[in-house]
Amino acid sequence: MSRAIPDETQLPELTLRGVALGALITLLFTASNVYLGLKVGLTFASAIPAAVISMAVLRKVHGANKLENNMVQTQASAAGTLSAIIFVLPGLLMIGYWQGFPFWQTTAICAIGGILGVLYTIPLRKVMVVESDLPYPEGIAAAEILDLGSQSSPAASDQASAPEASAASPHPGREPGARDIALGAGVAALFSLASGGFRVLADSVSIWFSAGRAAFQLSTGFSLALVGAGYLVGIVGGMAILIGTLIAWGIAVPWLTSITPPQAGQSLAQAGMALWSDKVRFIGAGTIGIAAVWTLATLFKPMLVGIRTSLGAMRGGQGAFRDQKRTERDLPAGVILALTGVLLVLLTVVFAIFLHGAAPQLAGGAFWTLTLGSVIFAAVFGFLIAAACGYMAGLVGSSSSPISGIGIVGVILVSLLLLGFTAVSDAFDLLDPEVARMLPTALALFITSVILAVAAISNDNLQDLKTGYLVGATPWRQQVALIIGCLVGALVIPPVLSLLYHAYGFAGAMPRAGMDPSQALGAPQASLMTAIVQGVFSHDLEWVMIGIGLAIGAALIGVDEWLRRRGGEARLPVLAVGIGIYLPPSINMPLVIGAVLGWLIDRRLAARARARGEAVESASERPRRCGVLLASGLIVGESLIGVVLAGIIGLSGSPAPLALVGDGFAGIAQWLGLVLFVAVCIGFYRRVMRTA
Repeated sequence: MSRAIPDETQLPELTLRGVALGALITLLFTASNVYLGLKVGLTFASAIPAAVISMAVLRKVHGANKLENNMVQTQASAAGTLSAIIFVLPGLLMIGYWQGFPFWQTTAICAIGGILGVLYTIPLRKVMVVESDLPYPEGIAAAEILDLGSQSSPAASDQASAPEASAASPHPGREPGARDIALGAGVAALFSLASGGFRVLADSVSIWFSAGRAAFQLSTGFSLALVGAGYLVGIVGGMAILIGTLIAWGIAVPWLTSITPPQAGQSLAQAGMALWSDKVRFIGAGTIGIAAVWTLATLFKPMLVGIRTSLGAMRGGQGAFRDQKRTERDLPAGVILALTGVLLVLLTVVFAIFLHGAAPQLAGGAFWTLTLGSVIFAAVFGFLIAAACGYMAGLVGSSSSPISGIGIVGVILVSLLLLGFTAVSDAFDLLDPEVARMLPTALALFITSVILAVAAISNDNLQDLKTGYLVGATPWRQQVALIIGCLVGALVIPPVLSLLYHAYGFAGAMPRAGMDPSQALGAPQASLMTAIVQGVFSHDLEWVMIGIGLAIGAALIGVDEWLRRRGGEARLPVLAVGIGIYLPPSINMPLVIGAVLGWLIDRRLAARARARGEAVESASERPRRCGVLLASGLIVGESLIGVVLAGIIGLSGSPAPLALVGDGFAGIAQWLGLVLFVAVCIGFYRRVMRTA
């Protein structure tokens, strides 16, 4: 377990050089997360790779210490997490309301929602971090990496007051470190450049076949970033995703294709994909939604405890700021309340500008009812979600916490509230019919984007505060670093979104004519939430499919509860099953492959440890750390190449400016891609095992 710097020890923490380094890392990881989220609907927790990069840069700087490194990773992980806003905002382009991403509106939504997420969870730190036995997996892992870096740092000898020398390892193998993340990033970058840039490798392989009138698909993508993400998710999550994939493509799509005649000129693959997109993914939405609601219901009691603790802290129940120990000082309650008030006023201004721009004719009571109602809903629901997301992150980790499920619940509630308002108000009768049709949908997405920003940062904030608690950081300084991270991320996200949109376009929203729709970024969560909102307002939402998803989710929740009560490690995360139904197999299967790869490595490490007569956990610690760093590198490398290629495409105006081959090479590219993909997975396995 990581050793905490004692209370009485004063070390540099929130430094100018740390803030500058955190801003640079923020740029890299925010761009990576935005690209990955728009492409496949997933983002990655950036705390661990940020900690590794920070240590690599600062380890030779005189006076650098693990508390300063902790502040860097705190800032960078907050900004990277804020990129979850992309799960909603692209929907405003898909419905035709925005033609791009207005810089100041997008920045304001990200910054205000993110900082509210920080402030809402500060009073929960004591009950959920200090006094709780929640595991906080990424938080503990980041603390261990920071501890390892401080032990190997040349400057560590200067910190006599915080002895951190580690016992000699019983194994002479190489210690994992920054070169592992660099290796993973390099391999993934080259593979992505060869596939997405030069086009000499395919990015997926897909085989369709039929049994009678039922269509089946066997498919996998070759995304190394998703393999890395699957490795981090683990075998339980990976198997749950596989179950969801089998429900969608082994049952739902074959059944629907067998009873639905294809349209004229539709191929087998086109018919199957159309039914999955228009029908089956709503089964996934229902499963994700009930999983999120069930999680919130199970967290009701801890959430009440957190709210009560929050109110106690705001009344000064934790003592005067200066009388507290260094490691117990949160931002003062007065500062939290003042900042929250300022942010809510600014949020009111942002919503007022948004509404006025959408419907200048809307005025008087209807205008202010919508504006203030939007602010109140976002503020109150956001506070409840903050407690729930903080608890979920502590329980299952930031990467596995159902942020998209929270978004689905939020967008349905907002849409139903707005639907009720439009039903009783005659203000919309005065608007242009097209504006009256689009305004509720746009406003629902805009409100949900604020809630999602709060949820995402709350999901990350307590994880970072757990790391800080374990290493002995000063909480209020770390909370300031989180706020800085939100501000930096809010400035980075809009230009990255604009760059990717103008280079690739989004599914259903292309910036100009003549672009290749096959290269468009799917933005799957934004597409789904947009479809849900439009379905609510047009009264043609696929309620039958959502109902089937709810029933499947309820049954799976029952199975998971049964497994939990039996004890043991067997579980069935229902959210991951919903994701498996909701995402295409070209995305799901690399995740499953990464999870299986990690499982095989763990089994081999356990067998080797038992053969040597060693404890499994201690013998596996170093190779597992190597695997985490390699997996993080795969994610970062592929994502950054995606952003670089977006810039090249945007500047050239060509959809494939670096392509070395034509469409006739596609068959060979599939086999080359498959061979090299398998080779990289084998290389990953062998690299990790060599550290054992």
